[in-house]
Amino acid sequence: MRRTSRRLSGRRPLAAAVAAAGLLGLLTAVPPSDPAPATAPVAATAAAETTATVFYSTKTRNWSAYHLHYAPDGGTWTTVPGTRMASACTDWVKLTVPLGGASGLKATFNDGSGTWDNNAGRNYDLGTGNITVKDGVVAHSDPCAGTDPEEPAPGGPNTASVYYATSTVGWSTVNLHYRPHGGAWTTVPGVGMEAACTGWVRRTVDLGSATGLQATFNNGNGVWDNNNGSDYTLPAGLTTVKDRKVTATAKDPCAAEEPDTEAPSVPTAVKAAADGVSVLVSWEPSTDDRGVTRYQVTRTGGTKGSFVTDVGSTVFADTGLEAKTAYRYTVRAVDAAGNLSAASAAATATTGEKPTAPATGTPLGTDPRKDPIYFVLTARFNDGDPTNNRGGSQHEKSGNAANNDPMFRGDFKGLVQKLDYIKGLGFSAIWVTPVVLNRSDYDYHGYHGYDFYRVDPRLESAGASYQDLINAAHAKGMKIYQDVVHNHSSRWGAKGLFTPKAYGVRDAQWSWYYDERNDGFAYDGLTVEPKSGKSYYNGDLWSTAEPTGNTCVGWGTPTGHTSPEGYRIYNCQWPSPTSGMFPKALYHNCWIGNWEGEDSRSCWLHDDLADFNTENAQVQNYLIGAYDKYIDMGVDGFRLDTAVHIPRTTWNRRFLPAIQERVTQKFGAEAAKNFFVFGEVAAFVNDKWNRGSVNHSAQFFTWKERKEYSADDEKAALEMYDYEQQQGTGAQPVSDNAFLKGNAYHAPDRGRFSGMNVIDMRMHMNFGDADNAFHNGKDSDDSYHDATYNVVYVDSHDYGPNKSSERYTGGTDAWAENMSLMWTFRGIPTLYYGSEIEFQKGKQIDCGPRCPLASTGRAYFGDHLAGEVTAPDFGKVSSATGKVADTLAAPLARHLQRLNEIRRAVPALQMGQYSTEGITGSMAYKRRYTDAASGDDSFALVTVSGSATYTGIPNGTYKDAVTGDTKVVSGGTLAVPAPGKGNLRVYVLDLGGKNAAPGKIGAAGPYLK
Repeated sequence: MRRTSRRLSGRRPLAAAVAAAGLLGLLTAVPPSDPAPATAPVAATAAAETTATVFYSTKTRNWSAYHLHYAPDGGTWTTVPGTRMASACTDWVKLTVPLGGASGLKATFNDGSGTWDNNAGRNYDLGTGNITVKDGVVAHSDPCAGTDPEEPAPGGPNTASVYYATSTVGWSTVNLHYRPHGGAWTTVPGVGMEAACTGWVRRTVDLGSATGLQATFNNGNGVWDNNNGSDYTLPAGLTTVKDRKVTATAKDPCAAEEPDTEAPSVPTAVKAAADGVSVLVSWEPSTDDRGVTRYQVTRTGGTKGSFVTDVGSTVFADTGLEAKTAYRYTVRAVDAAGNLSAASAAATATTGEKPTAPATGTPLGTDPRKDPIYFVLTARFNDGDPTNNRGGSQHEKSGNAANNDPMFRGDFKGLVQKLDYIKGLGFSAIWVTPVVLNRSDYDYHGYHGYDFYRVDPRLESAGASYQDLINAAHAKGMKIYQDVVHNHSSRWGAKGLFTPKAYGVRDAQWSWYYDERNDGFAYDGLTVEPKSGKSYYNGDLWSTAEPTGNTCVGWGTPTGHTSPEGYRIYNCQWPSPTSGMFPKALYHNCWIGNWEGEDSRSCWLHDDLADFNTENAQVQNYLIGAYDKYIDMGVDGFRLDTAVHIPRTTWNRRFLPAIQERVTQKFGAEAAKNFFVFGEVAAFVNDKWNRGSVNHSAQFFTWKERKEYSADDEKAALEMYDYEQQQGTGAQPVSDNAFLKGNAYHAPDRGRFSGMNVIDMRMHMNFGDADNAFHNGKDSDDSYHDATYNVVYVDSHDYGPNKSSERYTGGTDAWAENMSLMWTFRGIPTLYYGSEIEFQKGKQIDCGPRCPLASTGRAYFGDHLAGEVTAPDFGKVSSATGKVADTLAAPLARHLQRLNEIRRAVPALQMGQYSTEGITGSMAYKRRYTDAASGDDSFALVTVSGSATYTGIPNGTYKDAVTGDTKVVSGGTLAVPAPGKGNLRVYVLDLGGKNAAPGKIGAAGPYLK
């Protein structure tokens, strides 16, 4: 719906909010739709059906009667209160509705006495066939099918008893769609499965004469588990299916187990190693007849007395200890029944000195277009210090624990150790994910900021602070671009500005989750709180008693909803924009309803991202003060996350000038000029303008305002939005800053620049192939203030081309061609970590805690970096040993090294304007850069993959930087044969002296030959 105010919003029902993000990390979002069953259609019902059997859950109601008040689509409503529903089975009532020719119905439910369930005022839209409505969630299923007297008894003659695990899929309804071998499929969506015990549903199938069945599972709403398109093949007898793993002739997962009285074996080989004021304790795993679930570590020593904590792996990192102090550690194993082993032999370690803080740095201050960017997810790149590794609350549930792969694994120490690897590839700038202290259930990526004034300790180590990283990079001539977030904080607010208090209770259901409050402990993500034994302690986030000044309506009252475990859910148990927990002055109180509407700038985009009211001066000052700190440390630029979700007027009035003012104040005007700021304006479309909306298009943010607006920032944001939308795409400013005039470079006009450069979203979206990206990029370049500053990449930590959810999988030749284009066309080439070896190609980029990180595009890269590497210059490696040597020998890694050598030697490829005038060829262009002050003049002719002919060019001698071939032009024309896919030709005009053509640069490789 269209919003008339920046704070006006429809309320999203609780059930939808719970489904979207989960209760306190327990409920997860419904998984994205898997492929449909390999042998069955997706549609839940056939279009020809003319009835709907509606099942309504009574479990959370206490009504004496249940009525269905409905209207077939296009028809009239029944008379209030509607038709009484009949008992169907335990906790369910039902009514079969004749629909005539209608394809569905609108429905509400009531008790006949004035109490209604009308889907929070929106009514329910129901289809045909069997339909369930439970706690606001609609699905296609028959919940009473499991009680059908025709269902064979488990263990009967030639039956299959199928158990399906629900704990990781989060479905409230599960259908089994199957066919016995040689038989026919059930009608979609299949037959309902009944609850068997916590976390499991069951259905027994009569196989007749068949020996087994093919099966798929679904939630009745189009989300399927079809074994990745292969269907499941299940035998007769009892079979379990859990997380796509089939166990035939399995033990009944709901059967009572014999009491476990046997303790695990004693942990062995316990070792303790000190590093500064941290100690890493490790040991060999214990064994147990039922399995070890955790270990209990006891520490003695120091002035604070003994300390006991539980860990889920065979490694424990003890941090923040006293300097020059001896500590003693013992370990006991614990199984699921709580049986403890005897204590291990003790291991001891003595801490060293507490490191002193390093001196602040100074930005390198050179033109950012000279510096290709290597983008790292710091926590997933390289682990230099295992003592700061943290798995968080989702460590086991995500599957990361099974891989010994904590979400926080890489760190600044690991990045410092591999700076020569990045330099050896030829990169001179590193984009790091946000460094501020985060707080959420899955926050390794850095975008859930909690304390914006503090670097996350899970990334730092003794002698390897963030400042140490900045200083180490600068010492190697490399820049650090810090990812920063102005749009939102974590769902737990921003420390120092506002943090919400949620309802919680340590009762029989929830005491395991809510940690006991410890007033002497402050969360930092790293330190283990002694009472809970957790680094993800939450005792300060909740209260059973209503806090003074609480604004959340219905504090602590039951909602009528339950978690997947069956636990009661309460009002105010989960921070959300519509909960009333967040003050309107500081945070917006609505959900985004239209991603191309005004509300995309003034409402929450996700439950984990509490949307700042960035037009409020208090919020502005908080964020400006925080990021001033990192400017003072000497970072070389900022990448602005979610920039499109903040009005351009606010960027242009407040945040961008504040950055320039601080850099100028600390380091001077020249440093401010080259402090590189580039925004993520997420326009995930293939067109020049984002569905015709200028306010949501990347190039729009590179321009200053062209009109005066109200002094009030909130009013100005609306005025600017309306004005520019009315002006439309055809009346936006244009620029020739990226274009040559004939063969001549001209001084760019910087007068209308906003201060924000942008990621080239159009090229990113169109990188299905390089030629498509090139022509789309070229088509947009007049609408940017200066496209030579565009940040260009193929894929990232969010999406691949065309908003693909997978890391780029076009093949090695296509990657080589993409790189050849990015390194020679206008803009700043950028590579997501690991792409130099096609790391995790085709893997889902992100799945949250629903799958292990090792299976995603955010997997840990450090295994490919093991060994030593020395890089005396960019693109040059003097020595490499171990696995990192193999990584550097990969075809694309070698391709990158040479591309970076060539780009670094030809100023036109770095900073030049371009033109395709007088040129035939698909990806062919000429570039020139001239600087009177330095005397630089560089002119180059480029063709990627295909042949090209250049006419009207200056006469003279041209030398190819790839092959060394020399061509003398006397008639203004030069022809180049096709070099082949991924290959390249760069003919540089020899202008003599310091502008002499370099000739062949580097050695021939797999593509540049």
